[in-house]
Amino acid sequence: MIGRRLFVRNVFAALAMAPAARAFAGTARIETAPTVYDATFKATLPKGAVLRIVARSGQPAVEGGAYAWHAAPDGGACFKTGNGWIYVSNSEVGDSGGGVGALRFDASGNIADSYPILKGTSTNCAGGRTPWGTWLSCEENGDAGQVYECDPTGEKPAQVRPGLGSFNHEAAAFDPKTGIVYLTEDRPDGCLYRFVPATAGDLSAGRLEVAVVDGPRLAWAPVPDPSAARGPTRTQVPGVQRFAGSEGIIYSDGKVYFTTKHDNRVWRLTLATREIAAVYDIATSANPILKGVDNIEVTPTGELLVAEDGGDMQIVALTRSYKPVALVTLHGQDKSEITGPAFSPDGRRLYFSSQRGIQGTSEHGLTYELDLGAAGIFR
Repeated sequence: MIGRRLFVRNVFAALAMAPAARAFAGTARIETAPTVYDATFKATLPKGAVLRIVARSGQPAVEGGAYAWHAAPDGGACFKTGNGWIYVSNSEVGDSGGGVGALRFDASGNIADSYPILKGTSTNCAGGRTPWGTWLSCEENGDAGQVYECDPTGEKPAQVRPGLGSFNHEAAAFDPKTGIVYLTEDRPDGCLYRFVPATAGDLSAGRLEVAVVDGPRLAWAPVPDPSAARGPTRTQVPGVQRFAGSEGIIYSDGKVYFTTKHDNRVWRLTLATREIAAVYDIATSANPILKGVDNIEVTPTGELLVAEDGGDMQIVALTRSYKPVALVTLHGQDKSEITGPAFSPDGRRLYFSSQRGIQGTSEHGLTYELDLGAAGIFR
């Protein structure tokens, strides 16, 4: 069990290396950054950015490697190592065919290794990184969906965390100040949950709560049985606040942001006041280019990045005043979706996947690296 003192020390270490934790540290230029068309990859990118494919479903990412990159790559995150970093990626394959794969990069950005860190699970959609450097992989598996805590290095076996509830999990986000984890549910009338650990930094025990209606604010009510033995987690508490298909969720600067796909909104929950508001709504936006909202990330300079499930196959930045600006567009991949945006620890590289690639099938997923070093944005 990780004690509170060790948890706090680990949190500070995690914040020091996490790009999202450096929010509002600089001046973004995404609003005025020019874009160019890359004919090799059929993609529109910021001028100066360099795109490459780092993994293809069904093929080893490392020449001669034993691990073939998984099908249907979905949510992902980056983790710092002693001399490089690791990008982890979920596999949204059902019937116990899912899991999580990892790409290890050396200090120069070369792929040094690739391996699985979770096997035998179902429909691993998104997830979230913990302040102490593990990955929570969420099963979008109906009322049987679980959350698995995974070691990015693959040295320790993954652990199921049943206290985080049994439901159609989508994604998770941590408040590093409290250790509380917030969880989304991918249903047309999904709930928003939070897990309050009994011991900070330890997810093996604690209290699961669900958001209930409280005017313009949210209140939290305990879920009697997170294991769903008394019925689905989502039906155990009356008066819950429903959301139209919750997807990605991320923490930034005392707030939690999450997306809802059936109404194409991005929500902001201010943790100190419990106030909730839509910061982007396709129905009212003056520039409604963001549609098919899904995974969400925070840039090194505090903008939100939202990946589209369908839409125009874009990653769209929401500026600090929440104005949408297209960052990346993949052309000719209309049967796919963009997933797993995550920055390398130094904030220079953005990783993401096209879940079904050019062919439009889960066996042809593509995982990309966008090197923004020469683009002059998010730095």
